[in-house]
Amino acid sequence: MRPAAAPARTAPTPARTAPTRARTALTALLTALFLALLPAVAATAASPSSAAAGDPTVAVSRNEAPKGGEITVSGTGWKAGALLMVLLCGQGTPEKGVVGGTNSCANTDGRAATVDPRGAFSVKLPVAAPPKPCPCVVHVAGVTGQQDAVDAALTVSGHPTAPLPDSAGDGRLAVLTAARLDGSSGVLTWFGAPPGRTLVLTVGNLGTAPVRDPVFLVGTARGVLAPSDEEHQWRGTIKPGQKARIELDVELSAGAHGDYRVSVSYGGKVLAEQPWKVGRPWGVVLFWALLAVVVPAALFRIGMVLVDRAGGRNRHSVPVPVPADADGPVTTAVLPWFHPDSAPSENSPTTKGHS
Repeated sequence: MRPAAAPARTAPTPARTAPTRARTALTALLTALFLALLPAVAATAASPSSAAAGDPTVAVSRNEAPKGGEITVSGTGWKAGALLMVLLCGQGTPEKGVVGGTNSCANTDGRAATVDPRGAFSVKLPVAAPPKPCPCVVHVAGVTGQQDAVDAALTVSGHPTAPLPDSAGDGRLAVLTAARLDGSSGVLTWFGAPPGRTLVLTVGNLGTAPVRDPVFLVGTARGVLAPSDEEHQWRGTIKPGQKARIELDVELSAGAHGDYRVSVSYGGKVLAEQPWKVGRPWGVVLFWALLAVVVPAALFRIGMVLVDRAGGRNRHSVPVPVPADADGPVTTAVLPWFHPDSAPSENSPTTKGHS
């Protein structure tokens, strides 16, 4: 027997397991390296779409549609999560925008759209007759998150067509300084009166034609709701290269409170936007609180008076002894169980102790 033969056969085992361990270590290293590079690969894959997303664009499903029909409006390159307003407007072209602002649009048939995480949107828009003649456009403007405005041409079959007004010219207004809200709330506002401010901004004419008596649209909105616009005409002429200070009155409804957003537009484009935090009318709250306390207290008092009067009638039915006058005769009250003749006297003997 040769006891040393068994160790000789097991000697090659470490040599055979060394390559296996090396391959295992190499595989773990490559796996860790792949996991470390995975975010960079994902970012590289997403970069082409980000680079392709340039300026916001708008497209319509068809270039001509009859009144009463429906089209699909889509777009790309918008800011993710932005709220958009989609309108069908007359007197507008993609190059010059909408003349007269949203007053040339079918506002009641407009639609709202929210941009998805990829920067795209799609919404169905009814083809309604705008209040102004064509050329017509589909006007898409940002309400929250993005203030861009893009127009896409659309021919509305059967709708009147007219040239654009000459007053449009080439005058272009732009905001030169940040807008602000001047003014403060009075005592009446504390009791629910409509809060008001003055929107002040400085605009300049960057075009080649003068702008005469421009009509601004001042919108007020709360939260994500679409703004309610009101026309404010500024009297005056802004020549090319000149600037002007614009003051526009803004007023909310009675009892309004919360976070509002005030925007001013001209020519279908939003010039400026300003937040407005309106305090709660605590005077109204105090009034209702006092009313909730005073009315129950008054009802309680009335009830107590009625109870007191009812108790007074019962008390008057019980005879009340009346004292005699000082000069009048003194009357002796007679107990009901004694008669005047049978009343005991001081001199009458008692029968107690006698047989």
